[in-house]
Amino acid sequence: MESAEIRRRWLSFFEERGHTVVPSASLIADDPTLLLVNAGMVPFKPYFLGETKPPAPRATSVQKCVRTPDIEEVGKTTRHGTFFQMCGNFSFGDYFKEGAIKYAWELLTSSVADGGYGLEPEKLWITVYLDDDEAETIWRDVIGVPAERIQRLGKKDNFWSMGVPGPCGPCSEINYDRGPEFGVEGGPAVNDERYVEIWNLVFMQYERGAGDGKEDFPILGDLPSKNIDTGLGLERLAMILQGVQNMYETDTLRVVMDKATELTGVRYGAARNTDVSMRVVADHIRTSVMLIGDGVTPGNEGRGYVLRRIMRRAIRNMRLMGATGPVVQDLVDVVINTMGQQYPELVTDRKRIETVALAEEAAFLKAVKGGTNILDTAVTETKAAGGTVLSGDKAFLLHDTWGFPIDLTLEMAAEQGLTVDEPGFRRLMQEQRDRAKADAKAKKTGHADVSSYREIADSAGATEFTGYSTNQGESTIVGLLVNGVPAPAASEGDDVEVVLDRTPFYAEGGGQLADQGRIKLDSGAVIVVRDVQQPVPGVSVHKGSVQVGEVTVGASAYAAIDVNRRRAIARAHSATHLTHQALRDALGPTAAQAGSENSPGRFRFDFGSPNAVPGTVLTDVEQKINDVLSRELDVTAEIMSIDEAKKQGAIAEFGEKYGERVRVVTIGDFSKELCGGTHVGNTSQLGLVKLLGESSIGSGVRRVEALVGVDAYNFLAKEHTVVAQLQELVKGRPEELPEKIATMLGKLKDAEKEIEKFRAEKVLQAAAGLAAGAQDVRGVAVVTGQVPDGTGADDLRKLVLDVRGRIPGDRPAVVALFAVAGDRPLTVIATNEAARERGLKAGDLVRTAAKTLGGGGGGKPDVAQGGGQNPAAVGDAIAAVERLVGETA
Repeated sequence: MESAEIRRRWLSFFEERGHTVVPSASLIADDPTLLLVNAGMVPFKPYFLGETKPPAPRATSVQKCVRTPDIEEVGKTTRHGTFFQMCGNFSFGDYFKEGAIKYAWELLTSSVADGGYGLEPEKLWITVYLDDDEAETIWRDVIGVPAERIQRLGKKDNFWSMGVPGPCGPCSEINYDRGPEFGVEGGPAVNDERYVEIWNLVFMQYERGAGDGKEDFPILGDLPSKNIDTGLGLERLAMILQGVQNMYETDTLRVVMDKATELTGVRYGAARNTDVSMRVVADHIRTSVMLIGDGVTPGNEGRGYVLRRIMRRAIRNMRLMGATGPVVQDLVDVVINTMGQQYPELVTDRKRIETVALAEEAAFLKAVKGGTNILDTAVTETKAAGGTVLSGDKAFLLHDTWGFPIDLTLEMAAEQGLTVDEPGFRRLMQEQRDRAKADAKAKKTGHADVSSYREIADSAGATEFTGYSTNQGESTIVGLLVNGVPAPAASEGDDVEVVLDRTPFYAEGGGQLADQGRIKLDSGAVIVVRDVQQPVPGVSVHKGSVQVGEVTVGASAYAAIDVNRRRAIARAHSATHLTHQALRDALGPTAAQAGSENSPGRFRFDFGSPNAVPGTVLTDVEQKINDVLSRELDVTAEIMSIDEAKKQGAIAEFGEKYGERVRVVTIGDFSKELCGGTHVGNTSQLGLVKLLGESSIGSGVRRVEALVGVDAYNFLAKEHTVVAQLQELVKGRPEELPEKIATMLGKLKDAEKEIEKFRAEKVLQAAAGLAAGAQDVRGVAVVTGQVPDGTGADDLRKLVLDVRGRIPGDRPAVVALFAVAGDRPLTVIATNEAARERGLKAGDLVRTAAKTLGGGGGGKPDVAQGGGQNPAAVGDAIAAVERLVGETA
């Protein structure tokens, strides 16, 4: 049974039994504590935590998931993988243990003809929690599983929680016996390789307290409403139903390995090392396609780094198997063709996905060349210092700047006889991740405990947003935090977070910055609002300070936004929609939105594109946008179902989470997007849009920055002034300026070349005299000295090599010359073969000189270069070189 059919049967089975089918959420987690969705229940987390009311009492989904903690283990075993699909059925206060167990058994054991998976009942083993008598009784007496195939396990294996205070409960796992060829008998308690877990039923019935680890926490009591959360690993079930040894041999991964074989000539199963590479390629390419499909782009932070890392591991492993040219196109196509049966959007977005993937491959192949040079230098410096371990900060630099996976650094260092300070590298990596995660979380919560906001949501409900229709209005303070801690009141000067029952303030989201303004109380107290966030769904938290008086919970208030700021942001947001559509019209659907920020009077818009957008195209896009403004198109918003929005062709932003009902913003006949932001009423209100230019912000992602309205006018006014000044200087009309300035620059460049030529000739004229003045140091001809200030590194190098060439080759020679350029000393040192035979190496001599100058350097034994910070130390550096020559020779 193919994976697509397993998925279809799951959803069909539960839909027929009253479950609402919930489409897989994006892999981009809507949770500041997660980079990526890593479990099937993550999209349902707000329902289980009581933050949001579930849309239905029963739900089912097949959720895309990515886990990367054990990424280095991928390929080494057949059990580790980064992408997987988790089939789940959920009950929110509806059916409980008996219902969940009956559904699971029916689906697994019903015949294929009857819509089930057709597993043999006698091959299924059950585990229950240590003291869960209820679950065991249902399995034994209601389902009929023999007692000898039911085993009890402890808290570590059969008890579930989210790792934080909240819902928890015992689990019951269904395991499949793969037979004696996979190990000894005795059930899953003895051998989890033979008895593989396929379905985990979680019975959420308790509330847990704070504690560490999987076992060390107290049970506080029963939940008021009992819930069900189950998860079946689609890939594990596919492995069983397709009769293969492991998940890498299932239909969606085997085809990728077959393509890798076609590209490299390496056959899976031929050798352990190439089998590891095959599995890495299959897993990582599939994961990469799924991540790009959900809007992730390669980068050096967060989820962008996850994507970059796995893509580069896949490409590197293809090269280890012998691939010499680009391979990503063929591998990506195979994944899209296979996974597209389950996720049709992959086929629709094929071109965009390929564009991003190919750009990252090209960037990595280029980085391998540049990074290799950096690594070689680091290795040389480490060896010269007598070390055997490449420092963690060097490994981190290679990763952070050049995108070198740590395993690539490990391998290349090992080839040079060095190890790598992995703990140091891991520490720096973790510090970077912690900073990124803390920044994201702090932005949303202001460092307050999220449970505080949940308590407000539980008692007061969601905040009603009135800002679409009004800029001010009456409200009531239903929640108050002072310095991140809940409080009944706040005084003048306090930094506060205020929750209102209804508000005209827009909370930052969808690329739009938050409103600012004031909240006035009947008592005369005033709160200045600087920011608005939604740390938990539906609760708008107004962050600011008490300017006057005392603020208390329950007080009546009057909230008013800064209208001028809101209007400027609305103009920017509407302009962003116009820019998005104009870019798609010019570049095609691959120019999909990858991020944006709408601030007062200006915006930035990120979109997919493998190459820079030509200036002529950008000009056409800008012209098209401003033409739309002149058409005075109405901007309208309408609430509709997500399916209806898709039918109307509305564009959705990658990574955004949408419910069943969505808001669609339409600009005349030009643009239609899913959007929760605020906009102008008519395009004529934008006035003017000026695109400032575009640039690269990552592989396959470009950024346009622009000004809107008065800000755009002011920019053009300043440019007009600059043009007028240039006209006066060059004595020409505006249209003549490019040609006249180009001519002037050409003449200046020619003059600089002549000056450089004259300087080089003057420097080289000194070569004969320097060679003739060589001093003898223990039989070695040594030429040292300082050339005129201003001599550049290239000219100094030419002079050093010229002097060395004038000394007879059979006489050992060392040439060490110094110069000061831009207040920084530099040196180039060269040795001939006869000198090197006596142990005199240019690299060693340069390091000695550079250390004296307060800097560093390196190079090859025949010629090396260095520099420093202290020009006054040139004399001491010359003496140090002469002394080392005397000691070595």
